[in-house]
Amino acid sequence: SVGVMANPRTTLYVGGLDEQVTDSVLHAAFVPFGDLKDVNIPLDQTTQKNKGFGFVTFVETDDAAEALNNMHNSELFGKVIRSNYAQPPKIKGGDTGFASQAVWADADQYAADVDAEKEEEDAAVANVD
Repeated sequence: SVGVMANPRTTLYVGGLDEQVTDSVLHAAFVPFGDLKDVNIPLDQTTQKNKGFGFVTFVETDDAAEALNNMHNSELFGKVIRSNYAQPPKIKGGDTGFASQAVWADADQYAADVDAEKEEEDAAVANVD
């Protein structure tokens, strides 16, 4: 059997979530595009609120692609959400498949982008009257 991430093009990262968004809300937002295998929104252990992002896993790659095209920069609970293909848990270390695919950004660059976006979000929140 092949590893779970053999076809990573089925899992989407969804960022910019409002804290009211739950697994079921995310499921409802993405299920119109196709059958979902999994929806996961990591919670902050202290506050039990979401951390502003989640993952949606489709059964079919085509459905994931359509959801990505339709949901990126769309609104959910009044906040603009960002969708992208989820990064595999570890990119470095030359796992065959990941290292050779141009679709994956460099892990450090991806982390830097995420941090930059988080700072922008925090700045935007701070500027609200």
